[in-house]
Amino acid sequence: MRELILLRHAHAEPAGTGQADLDRPLSSTGLAEAEAAGKWLKENNLLPDCVLYSPARRTRETLEAVLGVIGNVEKRLDDGIYEATPGALAALVEDRRDVDRLLVVGHNPALEQLVALMSDGSSSEYRGMAPGGIAVLQIPRDTAIEPGVASLTAFWWP
Repeated sequence: MRELILLRHAHAEPAGTGQADLDRPLSSTGLAEAEAAGKWLKENNLLPDCVLYSPARRTRETLEAVLGVIGNVEKRLDDGIYEATPGALAALVEDRRDVDRLLVVGHNPALEQLVALMSDGSSSEYRGMAPGGIAVLQIPRDTAIEPGVASLTAFWWP
């Protein structure tokens, strides 16, 4: 089995006047949520082999807070994660089949829809994913990413 860990960025500040959405920083609450997410991953021995993350400031800051707790791992910025569809995220995951435990730090609604699509077979049956929330999916090693292929093994939020 391989594991896919999906982490929604933690709470961010609202955009200021003239500020681009990509540039929104974490709030103080968000920073605490991101650190709690890192602690949960470490306590549950869910340390990723590789991280893909969105270029948005709030996802980068979420990841840095998590890495501050769990330690550094290979990480790759992927512009496609920002405003991605569940299908686009699934393709990114499929491209990294070589990774035993992949962490994706991104945004809703795509993350929560991907959880539903991979575990239930339909992206319309999603449960919601709080800021800083984590979903852990197990995927059979030699199976392509497709609807219903994964088992949701953990769902956590701060």
